[in-house]
Amino acid sequence: MGIFERYLTLWVALCIAAGVVLGNAVPQIFATIATLEYAHVNLVVAVFIWIMIYPMMVQIDFSAIKEVGRQPKGLILTLVINWLIKPFSMALIGWVFFRVLFADWVDPHSAGEYIAGMILLGVAPCTAMVFVWSQLTKGDPNYTLVQVSVNDVVMIFAFAPLTAFLLGVTDIQVPWKTLLLSVELYVLLPLLAGVLTRHLLERRSSSSSDGMDVQALLQRLKPWSVLGLLATVILLFGFQAETIIAQPHTIGLIAIPLLLQTYGIFAIAYAAAWWLKLPHRIAAPACMIGTSNFFELAVAVAISLFGLHSGAALATVVGVLVEVPVMLSLVYFANKTQHWFVQN
Repeated sequence: MGIFERYLTLWVALCIAAGVVLGNAVPQIFATIATLEYAHVNLVVAVFIWIMIYPMMVQIDFSAIKEVGRQPKGLILTLVINWLIKPFSMALIGWVFFRVLFADWVDPHSAGEYIAGMILLGVAPCTAMVFVWSQLTKGDPNYTLVQVSVNDVVMIFAFAPLTAFLLGVTDIQVPWKTLLLSVELYVLLPLLAGVLTRHLLERRSSSSSDGMDVQALLQRLKPWSVLGLLATVILLFGFQAETIIAQPHTIGLIAIPLLLQTYGIFAIAYAAAWWLKLPHRIAAPACMIGTSNFFELAVAVAISLFGLHSGAALATVVGVLVEVPVMLSLVYFANKTQHWFVQN
């Protein structure tokens, strides 16, 4: 395990702190960056996200999908959690907390935007960080590739309509063009770029002994992927720095339902994996995929739909704040309870 994975929480925490400090110290810089957008999509955020997720997309091997026939239950569990349970439970929890429990503390407009941000997190199942969680839980890397590959295919077609439906339920108008552009920019295009890169490298390495293989490229790209993640975190928290300082109680209010949702979904998925008698090497990554979020996409769409300084964008950024330490705690739990599962 590299130094990034080992001290992941520390690096992210430092970048969160740096973003908040810089955002309050030099807000004009972040205000200028915020203006660099096309069709409501911030170009600087797009570049950093691409730098981060492109190496992850190169790892995806669609030829591995045929391997699901050996253990289809793990894939089915992931799909059910991601697309039939998690989005709707997130919308419900958001509504209960911000329309009922926190109604006296949050104005209706802000409550609607916080719910929208939570929905965007719930409809964006994890892609990039899945490989980290899988590695930390000693998951089957090939099966994880299958899960991610199929999940990305479903996301391309399901993300926009499901998001539009759930946001519509909460009485929020959805600009379809912006939503579809975000899906194309942050999922479809990097996915196609990764698949094409992998195909070209595999063909070159098979025809020439001195050609660069996929793993060699990934080793070279890994530092850039890390820098992309850390830069994205700094930028996102820089955009929201003044709000975070001015409204710390708001961060807490958003974090409470997100924590409940995250641990609740993991409990459902982990219990289902145990009931299905999945091997731990498949069960653990399946539950991690179902529990964590593609927060890069959620943040990007929130910014695109509602603006950089909106409540929806803030909710997705709080999702980043909550996710890393929570997921690391779940990794620890999964590793400590691996004896509950079949080990073959």
